[in-house]
Amino acid sequence: MEVLMPEPQIYVERTLAIIKPDVIDKEEEIEDVILRSGFHILQKRKLQLSPEQCSNFYAEQFGKMFFPNLTAYMSSGPIVAMVLARNCAVSYWKEMLGPSNSLRARITHPHSLRALYGTDELRNGLHGSLSISSAEKEIRFIFPEAILEPLPTGQRARDYLNLYVKPTLLAGLTALCRERPADPM
Repeated sequence: MEVLMPEPQIYVERTLAIIKPDVIDKEEEIEDVILRSGFHILQKRKLQLSPEQCSNFYAEQFGKMFFPNLTAYMSSGPIVAMVLARNCAVSYWKEMLGPSNSLRARITHPHSLRALYGTDELRNGLHGSLSISSAEKEIRFIFPEAILEPLPTGQRARDYLNLYVKPTLLAGLTALCRERPADPM
């Protein structure tokens, strides 16, 4: 009887998730929901942002009435930032979060994470990237060492393997076979 193994998945879409200061004590619970929803946590970091860093992170919100309160809130305590990956990561995470206003989320999306963990319009408990491009920018901000180049798939992956990996492996394995150690143990 032949056992069929599913093809391994390469998750090429990533998004940034942030557990905000007021719900940091729910970190394990939220992480469990994330994992049960099919996400993989590629990177995770606990940190506290300065008001300056928060201003830079939320630069697109600059000039809006809530901007000073947002930067004060986000710098008020530690946060947990995670790079999440899965198919359609950005849209799926946004769907799980629900509306940014937690009060509205309780009415329109009562099972969303912001409805469950947020307290008001500003303190909504969690952050999610709005688009793939903003996810890349935000991930680079929080995880500057992250490599975000898209992974090749399909024919591009096969071409890469044939051009770079297989010749190197063949040369290495051939050299290893020629060197047969006298006592391999």
